[in-house]
Amino acid sequence: MLGVEQVSLALVTIALANGLEIKYETFGNPEDPPVLLIMGLGGQLIAWDLDFCGALADRGYFVIRFDNRDAGLSEKIPGGKIDVLGVLLLAVSGGTPEVPYFLSDMARDGLGLLDALEIESTHLVGVSMGGMIAQSMAILSPKRTRTLTSIMSTTGDPGVGLPSASVSSLLFRPPLADRSDSIEDAVEAARLTSPVYFDEEEIRQLAAASYDRSFYPEGTGRQLAAILASGDRSEQLQALDVPTLVIHGRRDSLVNFDGGEATARAIPNARLVAFDDMGHDLPRPLMGEFVELLAGHFQSC
Repeated sequence: MLGVEQVSLALVTIALANGLEIKYETFGNPEDPPVLLIMGLGGQLIAWDLDFCGALADRGYFVIRFDNRDAGLSEKIPGGKIDVLGVLLLAVSGGTPEVPYFLSDMARDGLGLLDALEIESTHLVGVSMGGMIAQSMAILSPKRTRTLTSIMSTTGDPGVGLPSASVSSLLFRPPLADRSDSIEDAVEAARLTSPVYFDEEEIRQLAAASYDRSFYPEGTGRQLAAILASGDRSEQLQALDVPTLVIHGRRDSLVNFDGGEATARAIPNARLVAFDDMGHDLPRPLMGEFVELLAGHFQSC
């Protein structure tokens, strides 16, 4: 365990998890039931809204948000840039791409963080890639999974959860290193993926904070390669016996809604909640509904 500091409502520190230094923050009473929040591709822990974390803590949960490996202030993995398109082409042709790590390795990071915090089991909540990691954690260690919540995510089945043509290029275009260009790029991406709840000022603030905290596009490329190379989890998900909530927006153009439907079909007795106007986002106007859904789901186990 390395340095500790108090920031806002969160206790911020670093843990050694699965052999890596993982940056995390906690909210609430450590004696309360834990909730592990897992962010998506290239996202940092600050993408989990403070009010959202505080609201869950106020409901009586010990909330943990963290930076995945290769993102934010967690440890970066050696390996340089990845030919993501090459990984994709090999994966879809049935080959086995050589990548620095897989989603299962990122899942073991999460389990290692639980070990460091001496948490036996937790509620898992993941968005997008974070949903894939949460699914993988439940597969690897179902006894440590109190409940599973997979938000705007998919199963790894190459036939579902595909991006629309208008946004698929977002995954493969080169990053813009200039701070102002990077912020504008994030704004334009959000405009496409959050057509109803797009809030330009909020996106600008998060993009600026993320850039200043850690601009590391090489890590995002390696994370994307891990997604593409990890394959279909559908069969493993079918064996789960874990209370599961699937949340997805019908207007999600980055991970199509059928990815959420496939997730709910794959996991026995999973509940699917669809939001008609939600894209690939966690919009503030829906935050109250998310908290109510999660609190009810957590109480179901």
